[in-house]
Amino acid sequence: MNPSVLTIVWIVSFVLVTVAVTGFSRRVGWSAPIALVAVGAIVSFIPGVPQVVIDPDLILYGLLPPLLFAAAIRTSFVDVRARGDSILALSVGLVAFTVVAVGFFTWLVVPAITLATGFAFAAVVAPTDAVAITAISGRLRLPRRVVTILEGESLFNDATALVALAAAITAIVGTINPIAVVGDFVLAVVVGVAFGFAVGYALTAIRRMLHAPVLDTSLSLVTPFVAFIPAQLLHGSGVLSVVIAGLIVGQSAPVVQSARARIAETLNWRTIRFLLENSVFLFIGLNLYGILRGVTTSGLGVLQTILICVGTLVFLATARFGWISLLSLIFRFGPARLRARSWSWGNTIAIGFAGLRGVVTLAAVFLLPQETPQRSFLQFLAFVVVVGTLLQGLALPWVVRRLKLPPPNGDQELVEAQMLMAEAKAAGIVQLDLEVSEADSEAVVERLRADAALLGQPLDSPEPDDSEPTQVAFGRLRLAMILAERQAVLAARADGRYQEPAVRAILAAIDAEEIAIRTLVPKSGDE
Repeated sequence: MNPSVLTIVWIVSFVLVTVAVTGFSRRVGWSAPIALVAVGAIVSFIPGVPQVVIDPDLILYGLLPPLLFAAAIRTSFVDVRARGDSILALSVGLVAFTVVAVGFFTWLVVPAITLATGFAFAAVVAPTDAVAITAISGRLRLPRRVVTILEGESLFNDATALVALAAAITAIVGTINPIAVVGDFVLAVVVGVAFGFAVGYALTAIRRMLHAPVLDTSLSLVTPFVAFIPAQLLHGSGVLSVVIAGLIVGQSAPVVQSARARIAETLNWRTIRFLLENSVFLFIGLNLYGILRGVTTSGLGVLQTILICVGTLVFLATARFGWISLLSLIFRFGPARLRARSWSWGNTIAIGFAGLRGVVTLAAVFLLPQETPQRSFLQFLAFVVVVGTLLQGLALPWVVRRLKLPPPNGDQELVEAQMLMAEAKAAGIVQLDLEVSEADSEAVVERLRADAALLGQPLDSPEPDDSEPTQVAFGRLRLAMILAERQAVLAARADGRYQEPAVRAILAAIDAEEIAIRTLVPKSGDE
């Protein structure tokens, strides 16, 4: 078979297996990430299956940007800002603590490696994975605060870990300058954040001029790469750039995009996110055979290997719990501003259990230079950490039940959505009073005031030949009301008066009605 055709066949098979395993896992209540890793691992030992070799640049430049962007655009900027201190303490403080603690531990237990190598491995396993966290939090009804902190941590901690890894690699192949490390970190953060803001606001400005959903969505699909690659080339953090750009794009979407463009973009990114998130775990499993072949050259016995793997997992979890417990004490007994944001011990334990690793860890370990001592064994150890933490995530539902953590209050969210809708309707009525003129049919105005469904229903009152058609008048006035309603919802979101689920639900309802009006009453307004 032609190599190009064979490649296409493998890609199609990859997608089909991902969809089939994920669908089956959801139906029977299994963890889809674990099932995909298991299937990939089994398939990797089947004769004739090509050995999968990780290209770290392909992962970092090809898969990571869209994965981060897909998570960032659906993350509430308001929630991240409200929990910024907690997220910063985990995404920077916890990563730095993990690099030091796990680095010394690895140096002590893995034979024939240097301290710099230990720090490099610790930087590899330090960041939690946004994909794995999303997969777990999506199945659990965790408190909103916990979900926000976990997702924010996993979005931002990759940047800290990759800078630490670069510094450790420099120490492996040469000498390291602590001042240069600090300078590199500051440069990565400043350039990454600045470029992310630039890309986010540039895309926002361009979107204001686009009226075709296809063009808008096409531009969105290349945005993560536009944000990531130049930032990396400028020695900044491409991760931070993508996350910042995604947060800005997601926050500004209700203002600058048309309703059709928003829904099209949401559906497209939901599909992309599903395929990438789940195929990543299958890809991780497919690497097992090649990694095991490499570990045979380490010279370590089976018992010693098992002890090192178990010890690393236990120490990694202990380091995370230790840091998070310290943070909980600081928030509980620290300054008044922090005490107002203190965590419960139940939340502390849940956040500690959710330290899942994923594709970034597996890709980063392959960035270690060839001269790294015990490189093959460290690659295997990173794979064990990924699989081990995913298995640890299986215990999270049991932990949540035991802790009796309060799930999101569905009744409260419904009440908030109703209150927010009432605010939006009130703003729409005010706008109606400003828009209506003497030429507008009284029947149309009354129907709008009663919020009745007029689409497709003819009015009883006849129209003069020279008057505006009733349906068109309805569409024109209702669209003006919808604009005011949307602005009222966004103002309420900016004030932080409602939780994000209520805001998103009302915005989605407003978008759906706007699309219906523009479809059935096309002359009522241009989009």
